[in-house]
Amino acid sequence: MSYPRSMMSPVNVAERSGNGEVDWDAFNSAAYFSHNYGELRADDTAIIEIVADFFDGNPPPSDMGRAIDVGSGANLYPAMVMLPYASQVTLVERSFTNREWLAAELGLPHRSWQLFWKVISAGRSAYAPIKEPMETLHGRVRVERGNVFSLAPERYDVGTMFFVAESITTRTDEFERATRLFVNALRRNAPFAAAFMRHSFGYDVAGKHFPACSINEDDVSRALAPVARNVMIERVTSEGLRPGYDGMIVATGRRK
Repeated sequence: MSYPRSMMSPVNVAERSGNGEVDWDAFNSAAYFSHNYGELRADDTAIIEIVADFFDGNPPPSDMGRAIDVGSGANLYPAMVMLPYASQVTLVERSFTNREWLAAELGLPHRSWQLFWKVISAGRSAYAPIKEPMETLHGRVRVERGNVFSLAPERYDVGTMFFVAESITTRTDEFERATRLFVNALRRNAPFAAAFMRHSFGYDVAGKHFPACSINEDDVSRALAPVARNVMIERVTSEGLRPGYDGMIVATGRRK
């Protein structure tokens, strides 16, 4: 689930919790969307530029294969970035409230996604044939109940996972496991992009607290090393979103 960015405050480090201890069905999707994606921020613009350029230069080995976005939450732009490369896009989401929100949003999307698409498609020929991105997304997307920890291996040709592995637990071992299981869900040589909150201390959504694991670029590199190759890791500056984090991290590469 795309959870780390919201109306947040630093968590007491003594409050440790694993993924299984959290009531994800209590996640307020509408509040999360409004705070994070109701308008296009500079940090998301920077992330889009990195990821769209990567996929533009590193397309999947198979044309129009299957894509996966793990833990979509209330965020559609990772799936939008993969549209030129997939005939089917699976949004895997654990939270019932997020699945309900995704189904409604795909049917009647907010206008802000057009701002995201403008950045995604600008100057990239692969996106030019897509004239109605939200209609195209609606036609190709399948929202699926699922968990990053139960993903089947080697099923998808391209994948994204934004603000998930570090933002569903306080445990480093669960962060590493989630990151590797995401990459392992892809077929060999499949390209991927993943985004992480840097040094996150947990976050609140509509008054409810959710956990996070404080990680940096070295932690991301270590998590990806056993499963990925040609990995590039970039830090993205982000200010003013909320307290309790120090920017964002974007990792791109291919599955080994």
